[in-house]
Amino acid sequence: MKLKKKVKVMLILAIILISTGLGFIAYESIKPKAVKTATVENEIAEYGYTLKSTRNDRYKKAFQELKDILSKKDVDEKAYVEQISKMFIMDFYTLNDKLANTDVGGIDFVHTNAKTNFLEKSEDTVYKYVENDIYGNRNQKLPEVTKVTIDTIENIEYTIGTDFTDDFAYQVEVSIEYKEDMDYPTKATLIFVHEDNKLSLVEVA
Repeated sequence: MKLKKKVKVMLILAIILISTGLGFIAYESIKPKAVKTATVENEIAEYGYTLKSTRNDRYKKAFQELKDILSKKDVDEKAYVEQISKMFIMDFYTLNDKLANTDVGGIDFVHTNAKTNFLEKSEDTVYKYVENDIYGNRNQKLPEVTKVTIDTIENIEYTIGTDFTDDFAYQVEVSIEYKEDMDYPTKATLIFVHEDNKLSLVEVA
C-alpha cells in the first residue's frame, strides 16, 4: 500500500511539473516581446541636433566632439562644417543601427525646406530594403561606416530658387570607409549653406 501511495505521489508531482513546464513554454510564446525604442540621449538644442540612443559608439563620440565645437564663444566654422560632413555620412550610410527604413540617418543636418523630400527619396532608395528591427531579431547584413575623410573643402556661391543666395556656402568632398565592402558609395560631395544660426545640407552627390 505504501508503495502504491508513493507511486501516486510521484505521478502527481510529475503531472504538476509537466503542467508547469508547458504553462511556462506557452507563456513564453505569447508574452509581449520587448520593443526597441530610440530615445534622445543627448542634444544641442540651439542647433536642433539630437543624439538617438540607438546610434553606435562611434557616432556618439562624434556628437560629443560637435557639441564641444559649438560650445565655444567663437565657433570655428571650418571645424563645424568638417564635423557635420563626417557625421552626416556616418549616420546616413550606417544602416545596421537603424530600427526601420523610416529611421533615416543625418536628417538633423538637412536644410529645413529640403527635409520632407530628402526623407522620401532616402526611404525609396538607400533605406528601401532595411528590415524592421524593433524586436532586435533582424539578421539582415547592413553597412557600417568606420571612417570619413575630408578630401577637399571650399567656399562657393550657392543659389536656391530666386530668393536665396549664400555667397559663403561650403562644398565638401569626402571619402568613406566601411566595416565591410557592400558596394555602397565610397565618395560623396556635400553642399552646406547658412540657415539662421547653423549650417544646413542642401545637396548630396
